[in-house]
Amino acid sequence: MINEEIRDKEIRLIDSDGTQLGIINARDAQHIADEKKLDLVKISPTAKPPVCKIMDYSKFKFNQSKKEKEARKKQRTVDIKELRLSPNIDTHDIQVKVRKAIEFLEYGDKVKITIRFRGRELGRTDVAYGILHDFARQVNEVGVVDKPPKMEARAMAMFLSPKM
Repeated sequence: MINEEIRDKEIRLIDSDGTQLGIINARDAQHIADEKKLDLVKISPTAKPPVCKIMDYSKFKFNQSKKEKEARKKQRTVDIKELRLSPNIDTHDIQVKVRKAIEFLEYGDKVKITIRFRGRELGRTDVAYGILHDFARQVNEVGVVDKPPKMEARAMAMFLSPKM
């Protein structure tokens, strides 16, 4: 709320330089703000009495939007990259997937390693546990196990997240 929108009888007033002027009538505070050619802005409406500050409202809104844009620029979303393996994967193929997982983890993404089972492979889940534990051991320099290997329908999945 700004200027005439403030309907409270008494408010705690803060000047434009940050000094507290005390508890005064809202109309008097509006006159003080008008004399300085600034706006009266309600900062804390839940306080007893509400806190208002004398400031240039348009400049305040501009700076606030500028800070929000800057924060959005620096913000980075963490993606989950998925690598699929099979229970009868060869050692060199695992090394290729490990290098790719390390690349993802260094960039800051999470990695989901999935082993899909087809047909009678479902009876050999112990082999898949071994493959996933070996995989986690090879990437332990850049990543940690976020969620240990777990069966999900016809697949086993494990999540890795980057070390901070």
